[in-house]
Amino acid sequence: MTFLSRLRAGASALVLMSIAAPLYAESVYTPVAKDFAPVIRAASAQEGAPVYAGSNVVITGERLVPGQELTLMRGATVLNAEGPIVVDAEGRFRFELTLDAAAATGQQPVVVLAEKPAAAQVVNVKISPKVALSGAEKFDITSGPVANGLYQVIHNEKTGSVYVTSAVGRLPVKVSEVTRLDAESLKVTGQVSPPEAPPSGRSGPDGGAADPGLFAVYGLDIDRTHDRLWVSNTRQDSIAVYDAKEMALVKQFEPGTVSHGRDVVVDETRGRAYVAATRTNRIEVFDTKTLEKLEPIEITTSRRGGQWSSMALDLDEASGILVNVSMSSNEVAVVDLNAGSVKVLPLSGALAASGVAYDPQEKLIFVASQQSDNLLIVSAEDGTILHDVPVGAQPLNVTFEPVSRQAFVANRGSGTITVVNTKGEITANLDAGSRPNQLRADGLGTVWAVNKSLGQDDDRGNMIWRIRPSK
Repeated sequence: MTFLSRLRAGASALVLMSIAAPLYAESVYTPVAKDFAPVIRAASAQEGAPVYAGSNVVITGERLVPGQELTLMRGATVLNAEGPIVVDAEGRFRFELTLDAAAATGQQPVVVLAEKPAAAQVVNVKISPKVALSGAEKFDITSGPVANGLYQVIHNEKTGSVYVTSAVGRLPVKVSEVTRLDAESLKVTGQVSPPEAPPSGRSGPDGGAADPGLFAVYGLDIDRTHDRLWVSNTRQDSIAVYDAKEMALVKQFEPGTVSHGRDVVVDETRGRAYVAATRTNRIEVFDTKTLEKLEPIEITTSRRGGQWSSMALDLDEASGILVNVSMSSNEVAVVDLNAGSVKVLPLSGALAASGVAYDPQEKLIFVASQQSDNLLIVSAEDGTILHDVPVGAQPLNVTFEPVSRQAFVANRGSGTITVVNTKGEITANLDAGSRPNQLRADGLGTVWAVNKSLGQDDDRGNMIWRIRPSK
């Protein structure tokens, strides 16, 4: 048979096949999932550890459809090359992979493609910068255990005391204290536990009224004029005032006074206390003499469709500049208390901005951001980003130490405190145990810090740290 005959015969066969076969091929557009709302997470395979280049990552999911087949894609690369991941009977999956050593830092998107039925979702694998420890010899560092669940710290140079707040667990919190220590020996010299909170109206697991627990204490500052401590009761949306000398409650404000109060800063010059009302655009204001609530400071985001969420505060009393950072819109507000004005500056390169500090000498703002793992040094005058410094995993808070003119950043994820000068140069990276949570410069050259534990057997957590320059 000639080539032409074979071609004619093949054509006839194709015609017969086309008559017998369906008029359409199987579509790539298969049935889709309805109400697909899974929870998909990516984290280090080592519990509590950051994700670094070269480390192992576990991607997990729940609330999927049992039997769904999943493909994980990073760009055009299939991460589960050996075959689809099959969702189990409980609607869950787990997949572990090893990052290559050259993996770039940042939020790396992984697409989770599902079939049977079809759906897709993106999960970010946050690869953090790994900053080597350095510069410990430049400091005289002393630390010691205090209490479980340490949250914030403040030093009172007038009395030689340092105070910390602590609270253990979530609602109902049953263990919480304000603790006073001697600043030199770090020995406890006084302690007070907050009172019981009133019933919240919520139902407990047994259907009865939920146990409200204590008015647990979190944010902290001191009013040296009246020798009082101002604390935030975050979980009861309230604040309280304690006598710093007697370690006794002066006034407990009602629940609902401050929405999810976080940082507190006291302005002795103006007789005011400012409290960041997280999840709102407000900084609540109180009279430190009368202990009455005043009109709030309200901040309007400059981002279209954005929402301000007040996080950390810092104050320079001399100039009357109060700064507040927004975690939801990644902006910083510069409040001029003398002029009564508010200036909002965008923070390019910040993600989940949470910590803020202010240097009045050079008019610099320092912003630590949990999800972008960096410290931004920003001009307070025009918002120019002067330096963008990778500092470690999950930087939560920052303080500016005016004597050495350096910022100290608490990196909760990597367990370090990174020291950065005003030029954006890392001058030290200090081991700070487990989960450094908050730190404060006392204006005299010393930085105080507290950290949290990873669990009951963690002897590197629940510590107070005193960091002084070496002599």
